[in-house]
Amino acid sequence: SAIKMVFKRYVEIGRVALINRGPHTGKLCVIVDVIDATRALVDGPESEVPRHACAFKALALTDIKVKLAHSAKSASVSKAFKAEKVADKWAQTAWAKKLALQKKRMSLNDFDRFVVKINKQKKAKLVNTEFNKLTK
Repeated sequence: SAIKMVFKRYVEIGRVALINRGPHTGKLCVIVDVIDATRALVDGPESEVPRHACAFKALALTDIKVKLAHSAKSASVSKAFKAEKVADKWAQTAWAKKLALQKKRMSLNDFDRFVVKINKQKKAKLVNTEFNKLTK
C-alpha cells in the first residue's frame, strides 16, 4: 500500500503565504528564500509587503505556489505573482472569502448589526414554518 502524506503545504521557495502577525497582518507574500529553521525571506510587491525576514510562526501557508528562482528579485516576484494570477486564485478560496466576511462584519455599525439580526430572525422563522409544515 502507498504511504499517504499528512502535509500538503510545505515551506518552499515560491510558496504563497498569508501573514498573520505584525504590521502586515492579512497580506499575501511569497517565500523567496529560507534563512534558517525558523525564518524565511518573504516579499510581496503586489500586496505592499516589503522584502523582509519573517518567522514561520507569523506565516500561514496557502495551497498556492509560484514558480520562482532562488532569492528572486522583487521585480521577478511581482511578474510571477501577476502571471500566476495569485490575487484572483486567493480571492476564490474559502479562506479568503471567510476573511472578507469577517472584515465586512467588523466594519458594521450598530444599526447595520441590528438589521442583520432582524433579517436572521425572519429567515429562521421562514425555515421553521416550512420545516413544521413538512413534519406534520
